Amino acid sequence: MATQFLTDFPELVDLSRQDLEDLITDQEYFQATFMGLPRVQAMLQSMIELGRANEAIAKKNLALQEGLYKLRQETQQAFDEAKELEARCKSLEREQRELHQRYTASFLQLRLRHANTAQDELSESTATSFVRGTPSGDSGVPMDVEDFIRVFKEQRVTYHKRAIWSEQWSSGKITWPDS
Repeated sequence: MATQFLTDFPELVDLSRQDLEDLITDQEYFQATFMGLPRVQAMLQSMIELGRANEAIAKKNLALQEGLYKLRQETQQAFDEAKELEARCKSLEREQRELHQRYTASFLQLRLRHANTAQDELSESTATSFVRGTPSGDSGVPMDVEDFIRVFKEQRVTYHKRAIWSEQWSSGKITWPDS
């Protein structure tokens, strides 16, 4: 009597009908018979080996855990430091561009023109104060002729020097390197 059951479990071929019925009804007998089957024994052995392998891997991972946490923390610190340095670099580059802008040829020429205009206004103010007889400077006393001539001459010399530089610059006689 070859049934599917006996084909799947050839180890049970030698059992009598009564033994098979007892196997179905008696839970302890079933467990003892089932656990004694070679395929079940091999599966249990395989499960035990897998459990031991998992345990070994878990122990290895636990041993590496502290080092990994430390490495993660160091990596985070290095990343944060790199971000801070990157921000600082951008800030320094912006500052450098702003500083460089102050020394470009066009900006310096503009400053020269403004300084020349201010110098002209200063000398005109000095002349007007002298003509009106109003006090000029910190003393609160009107200037005498000699002081006026000395101060006015210095102011006009400065004005004309700047005017000459500005004129030569505009005509291309003064050049600045681009770097």
